[in-house]
Amino acid sequence: MCQDQHLHHDCQQTALTMGRRNFVQLSLLGGGAALLGSFLPRTAQASGSAEVLLLSCMDYRLVESTGEFMHGKGLSHKYDHIVLAGASLGAVTNKFLCWNSTFWEHLDVAISLHHIKKVMVLDHRDCGAYKVVLGEDFGKMPEKETRVHAETLMGLRREVLKKYPTLEMETYLMALDGSVEQIVPRA
Repeated sequence: MCQDQHLHHDCQQTALTMGRRNFVQLSLLGGGAALLGSFLPRTAQASGSAEVLLLSCMDYRLVESTGEFMHGKGLSHKYDHIVLAGASLGAVTNKFLCWNSTFWEHLDVAISLHHIKKVMVLDHRDCGAYKVVLGEDFGKMPEKETRVHAETLMGLRREVLKKYPTLEMETYLMALDGSVEQIVPRA
């Protein structure tokens, strides 16, 4: 008997030995789970709207901090999330042009499908994408790092508001400890 036939035979035997009582118990558990699910509150995603599109970096070190940041803003389960290496830099760099179109296509879908009203961009310090794209390690120069991130964030902000002037924009820079500073346009 070949291995596939042997496996099929074992599955048939398991089904036969499971018995009617176990089958009924298993069916009831599945039905109970489905019934319970119908009483759970619906999230913003299920209702067809979200308040915000968040653009953040792919850095594994900040996944939890990013979620905590959005929770602290009162936006848990109320935002769409797009992830690009470098966050704002990923959306504007000429080095990876597909990333640019990916950002804009996601923004268009978030607006038309989920009716977002705001874009939030969360860059972070010690970003490897900035090293790859710009060829410099800004992590060792905090003032220059802040300036370069601010310039990139404000450049993306201008582009978004030019295309979608009714959207709100917020831009942030996160440190590796999870603390966040807002980057605002100069007056």
